[in-house]
Amino acid sequence: MGDERTDLKGMPLGELESFFRSRGKERYRARQVSRWLYQRGAEEFSVMTDLSRGFREEMEAVCRISAPPAEKGEISLDGTEKVLFRLEDGEGVESVLIPEGSRRTLCVSTQAGCALSCAFCATGALGFRRNMTSAEIIHQACHAARRLAGRQERLTNVVFMGMGEPLENVREVSRAIDILLAPCGFGLAGKRVTVSTVGIIPAMRELASRYPVSFAVSLNAAGEEVRSRLMPVNRKYPLRELVAAMREIPLQSGRKVTAEYVLLAGVNDSPGEARDLARLLSGARIKVNLIPFNPHDHGDFRPPPPSSVDRFRDILMAAGIQTITRDRRGADIRAACGQLRGVPAHPREHGGLRSGATASSKKG
Repeated sequence: MGDERTDLKGMPLGELESFFRSRGKERYRARQVSRWLYQRGAEEFSVMTDLSRGFREEMEAVCRISAPPAEKGEISLDGTEKVLFRLEDGEGVESVLIPEGSRRTLCVSTQAGCALSCAFCATGALGFRRNMTSAEIIHQACHAARRLAGRQERLTNVVFMGMGEPLENVREVSRAIDILLAPCGFGLAGKRVTVSTVGIIPAMRELASRYPVSFAVSLNAAGEEVRSRLMPVNRKYPLRELVAAMREIPLQSGRKVTAEYVLLAGVNDSPGEARDLARLLSGARIKVNLIPFNPHDHGDFRPPPPSSVDRFRDILMAAGIQTITRDRRGADIRAACGQLRGVPAHPREHGGLRSGATASSKKG
């Protein structure tokens, strides 16, 4: 039988306040506990030393702080770190921590598996297993923040770009966003939290109206037929309706919505496709991230040669579309875009972070 105590991890401030109020406690207790959970990474009530012993013991009796174990970790040659978490029901999910200059960006998962079956994605090949709870989602950030604090570093950005479609789990993702943005949570600015989506239009509009977060929308084609072949969700939310919804997202000055475009050799990387994409996005506050396909064992696609990637980018830029080619980070440990699976290579293997390098190689 599982632990039936109330899990405080994953509760935004308003929920914590309601919980403590229902138990006859002062409202300010919620802020105290929130800071312990999300700013100090507490996983035991005993460490909450500014709370009385009696209060801590009372909480211990009726509450818990979940902390799914980090079962396996790997470090890429480029410094990217991938961690496999084993959830309480045995499911495995992965998160990825990407260092870049002064930025420390965490890519979090929101579902075990994914139901959307995008043709080029390893996660989609698993099928859908279940939505993650806000506690499971935010624990990935708590774990990363604790690791970084041990190096005198801090988590600067969170992107919902891991396993699953965030907007198919919008309630729990919203609770996690509340915690990431709250001053007594992680205290991140909205521009430092990015939600990636295939384009679940109603949920995207809802989230955009509630939070000042950034959006990255997977387009991956400039026409309906190719996109429907690559992404079955296009039959429900067609490309032109999706781009129209992207144009409507309220944006603070200087910010843009990101269009993500996975380049697949011979499929969507032609000059004609680039020109069609430029026309589709013309005049919108939309920038393009080009992502050369990251190979995996669950599909026959290939990345285009660098010359084709450069040509595609140049066509977009010549049309006035801000465009960058995303660096391949963590590909040697299968931590790059589209490669996450949540299944350890050796289920019995436990331990700390392992390097993706061979015994004779070193990180740069």
